[in-house]
Amino acid sequence: MSAAPALPAAQDEVVLRLANIESSYGPIKAIRGVSLQVRRGEIATVLGSNGAGKTTILKTISGIIDPRKGSVHFQGQDITAHDPAAIVRRGLSHVPEGREVFPLLSVRDNLLMGAYTRPDRDAVARDMETVYGYFPILAERRDQDAGLLSGGQQQMLAISRALMARPELILLDEPSLGLSPRLTKEIFEIVVRINRERGTTILLVEQNANMALNASDYGYVLENGRIVMEDRCAALREKDDIKEFYLGMRDAGVRGERRWKKKKTWR
Repeated sequence: MSAAPALPAAQDEVVLRLANIESSYGPIKAIRGVSLQVRRGEIATVLGSNGAGKTTILKTISGIIDPRKGSVHFQGQDITAHDPAAIVRRGLSHVPEGREVFPLLSVRDNLLMGAYTRPDRDAVARDMETVYGYFPILAERRDQDAGLLSGGQQQMLAISRALMARPELILLDEPSLGLSPRLTKEIFEIVVRINRERGTTILLVEQNANMALNASDYGYVLENGRIVMEDRCAALREKDDIKEFYLGMRDAGVRGERRWKKKKTWR
């Protein structure tokens, strides 16, 4: 997968802005003072280890979790702690970690659930054929219960279901989770294709840093609930700490081994 191209100046409009967000699970603070923005037409990514708070960011944006502090603005409107259904109607779709398809509904009915806010039935039918074009296996299994699909096919269905809402922004949570390297590559290629062909803005959270950095335009690094670094993805790939702690690249020899054990400096 080739690196994402530089964004044109016309895409500098900020679609999503988080300002000093703090969210908790009971007494446990999951994210602390998180500020980030996503520009129209780009793929932005949040990198971080398991438990860093990546999923909490997406749940806060989509209204599943109410933040204790800070604000979330989408397309210039404050959506902080709004009802998730209202946020979907504004044009924001969330593909959750673990897919969460409706297992007893057919593939086709799962896709129709993604379009439940839309009255334009003819356009919905056309969009269904479009997503079948992205993922032909879903067309083959349109009448099969979603719970009988493989993990990779369920991920394809979850992404397609989000597309059926015709969103301005998709929140995509750990699309590689539990998938083989081959399927992960296929999913990421389709995600990039959707972004380039449809202009759909995407905020991606992912542990597979190599895939995420190659697919995305701009990146944030999350450590213990805080943003510790941000930059264009092309620049992030060249930073020493990213190479060591996220891409598994290190200096050869004893000196390199010692350096590998050092703490991150985020230089």
